[in-house]
Amino acid sequence: MISLALLAFVVSLVATLWVRRLFRRRAARYADDAPQRFHWGETPRLGGLGLLAGWAIALAALPLLQRAHMAGNIDSVKLHLGTWLLMLLPAFVGGVLEDMTQRLRVSWRLLLTLTSGLLAWGVLGVSVPHLGFGWIDPYWGAWPWLGVGVAVLAVTGLPHAFNIIDGYNGLAGAVALVVCLALAHVALQVGDRELAAVAIALAAATAGFLVWNYPRGLIFAGDAGAYLWGLLIAVISLLLVQRHPVVSPWFPLLLLIYPVWETVFSIYRKLWRGDSPGMADALHLHQLVYRRLVRSVLHEDEARNMLARNNRTAPYLWSFIVLTVVPAVLFWRYSGVLLGFCVLFAISYVAAYVMLVRFKVPRILQRPRE
Repeated sequence: MISLALLAFVVSLVATLWVRRLFRRRAARYADDAPQRFHWGETPRLGGLGLLAGWAIALAALPLLQRAHMAGNIDSVKLHLGTWLLMLLPAFVGGVLEDMTQRLRVSWRLLLTLTSGLLAWGVLGVSVPHLGFGWIDPYWGAWPWLGVGVAVLAVTGLPHAFNIIDGYNGLAGAVALVVCLALAHVALQVGDRELAAVAIALAAATAGFLVWNYPRGLIFAGDAGAYLWGLLIAVISLLLVQRHPVVSPWFPLLLLIYPVWETVFSIYRKLWRGDSPGMADALHLHQLVYRRLVRSVLHEDEARNMLARNNRTAPYLWSFIVLTVVPAVLFWRYSGVLLGFCVLFAISYVAAYVMLVRFKVPRILQRPRE
């Protein structure tokens, strides 16, 4: 897989830089008081174009790599790239339009990701055939439309979950990178080289993008990048569980529990306040970490202060993610253990959120005052 990963990384690296230079002066402007604005200046939000180029070109070149004997361990892969691109098309195009204009309504973006979700079912056949528990699986299997509905919901919702956590340099990209590597690891364990190749190409393309995104934030993934991550990771996860019954359906859920639970909790707290779930605000966990934990700055210049605080936010959440990825990779067969870790994460998230809201942050997490 090394040649595939190297090609995806290089193409993404170059394409992302090219996109940044091309659209540097055409960046759609965030209002200065927008709740999701935590950067200085006008930065292009079309990093998703570079991600797509790296992922798609590497997979398109896979037959050439096989003929050149540069991909010997994936010589049996028969990847229908056109089918994957067809599934991506509606949501990704909508994400690009939003990144360029910032005028596409939430309802339209949701409809476009739903269209991609339905295409994932129609052309790739995604479904959730079992829940990993013998006492309920016979009843679940009796109504296959339930599995289809859950699969379409997952493909529709995960792109928006990634878009929610895409607020600080390196946060969503690092989550996508680690999750893809974990999916590739398990895919190789069960002998599914096709899904492993798709996941590794996406991980390498993400690494190429991160060179420009972290720590300086020279370009953002934008809606298109978040949708690309969410759609591909959701479909890889569903197909992995569907093709290999030994893989627990709770494995991908635990891998992705941070963006998933962030979305579910955000919908709950907005509805509880009487607000629309689609309304942007500044009360997500990563935003509270930015304001309540990453407080001290090193420079007097305002722009450099904001950049320094932005860069320090992602590592707090990276350590949070490790607590879910490690047990997911270790126990990918065992549904009961995985479900237990999902519940533990949800409880830990709510506890951390309440502490930040109430300013009860442990001293070990606070930066020393200068």
